[in-house]
Amino acid sequence: MATTTSTWERIAARGGVTPRRARTYGFLFIGAGLLIYLLFARVAAAGQTSTFGLNFGTAGQTAPVPDLVLPTAPTLYVLALVCAFMGGWQLARGFQRVNLVLGIIAGLFVLAFLTWASQGRAFNLTGMLNSALLRAVPIALAGLSGVICERCAVINIGIEGMMLTGAFTATLTGSLALNVWGWPSWASMPFGLVCALLSGALMGLLLAVLAVRFKVNQIIAGTAINILSVGITSFLSARILSHFQQLNNTGTLRPVPIPLLSQIPVIGPVVFEQNLLVYLLYILLVVVHVVLFHTRWGLRTRAVGEHPRAADTLGVNVFKTRYVNVTIGGMVAALGGAFLILGSVGRFDELMTAGKGFIGLAAMIFGKWMPFGAFGAALIFGFADALQTKLAILQVPIPSQFLLMAPYLVTIIVLAGVVGEAVPPAADGQPYEKQ
Repeated sequence: MATTTSTWERIAARGGVTPRRARTYGFLFIGAGLLIYLLFARVAAAGQTSTFGLNFGTAGQTAPVPDLVLPTAPTLYVLALVCAFMGGWQLARGFQRVNLVLGIIAGLFVLAFLTWASQGRAFNLTGMLNSALLRAVPIALAGLSGVICERCAVINIGIEGMMLTGAFTATLTGSLALNVWGWPSWASMPFGLVCALLSGALMGLLLAVLAVRFKVNQIIAGTAINILSVGITSFLSARILSHFQQLNNTGTLRPVPIPLLSQIPVIGPVVFEQNLLVYLLYILLVVVHVVLFHTRWGLRTRAVGEHPRAADTLGVNVFKTRYVNVTIGGMVAALGGAFLILGSVGRFDELMTAGKGFIGLAAMIFGKWMPFGAFGAALIFGFADALQTKLAILQVPIPSQFLLMAPYLVTIIVLAGVVGEAVPPAADGQPYEKQ
């Protein structure tokens, strides 16, 4: 028994997890292979092929890529065997980076599902990846807002409300400039974006005042902001936007291809042929990462989030740090709301954020409070959201209600801790009393 225990301790040490979680991962990988066999491979029609289109709608700008054609049943059996083998390896030897292997297993399961769903038909994989990226942008911005706030130990439950406020403000001010004042679209949309950022800054400042100055419970303060935002935007939408349609039409930003990079087959049109707000997200990810981990301000922010009293003793202004970070976090959240308008639909609808702020918080947790980690998690949620739309087009024999649940089911699975234990900043959510 001692030998068995030491073996599992060694396997767990290789993957950086507990022995119990190491065993759980092994059985989970085997279970994924078994599910691929039972749900997909066993019921796949013989002789069918699955076609994945790798060309986007900008054919002619990039070199055409042949479609990927796979024999359905053999591919599914291979994927099932690969998952089972990786599960057996995890139980016998253990992987050094077990969380990475978990991501690979999830990718193989999704590939198996897509192979089964597209049997006998063509599935535009590149188009779905583009849709997944666009759907991930507001979630990534929400997650980035959460990272900025929680790194200084302020929990921002109000991201959903800040996004909704930013979306409404961008719509009203952008439409006012375009359709009433007669500004050209190249001026009206940046004006709406700036106004949205200002509204997010005000909402972030409100949260900072409640949480830092008055030491209100941060969960309650964020919930109050959400309720306030829903009430104000719904009321103004019913009273203004529904009666004056010209105030609910901002237009949308057009894609701007990056020379050379946008011509890379498959990846180029997806990543480098987007609107300016997507590129702004790329820039923000780099800037926030560099500021947090390679500047004095970032060091002070992380110190305030981990041990505010020690930071205060060393001369760091804890209150100022939290005020600035939460205000900036509000602006980033509002940018996510503005993207829903200027980068997507061009008009405001009540409750149009549809929980993306809360999904962004899940992405932040999944990403271990790291900017790029939150972005990677947002891509998973965006993929799940895009997948349910594409599968509805393919007329997959799954009830539409279950397809609509896909992104929220992924959120629940992530928050249930399947991806590993998430450790927040030590002082997260704790008010600070200066002594």
